[in-house]
Amino acid sequence: MVTEDRSPVATPMKPGDSPGLRVRIDQDSCTGDGLCVQYAPSVFEFDIDGLAYVKDTGGELQTDPGTHVPVPLPLLTEVRDAAEQCPGTCIYIERADGTLEAGGPQE
Repeated sequence: MVTEDRSPVATPMKPGDSPGLRVRIDQDSCTGDGLCVQYAPSVFEFDIDGLAYVKDTGGELQTDPGTHVPVPLPLLTEVRDAAEQCPGTCIYIERADGTLEAGGPQE
C-alpha cells in the first residue's frame, strides 16, 4: 500500500532554493526561544501566539500545521544550525521524499 504525503506545502521550489530540502516547525514542540528567528529571520518568524513559524519565499507567515517551505540555498547553513540548536527540537529539515535530513528529536 502506497501512502501519499499530504503535508501542506507553502510554495514550490524556486531558483536559489536548496534542491529537495524543505523545512517545517512543529508548533506543539516549539518553546518560543527564538534561536531560529535569530539564525534565519527570512525563513522563521514569531506569530502573536509567541511560537515560531516558517515563511514562504514571499515572506508570508505560514501558520497551517505541518506547512513546510523550500530551504533557500544561501541560508542552508543558518537553517540547519537553527534546527540543530533548537531547544524544542521542533524544526525539521526534510528531503523531498519526507525523510529527515536534520533537526527534530535525535535518537
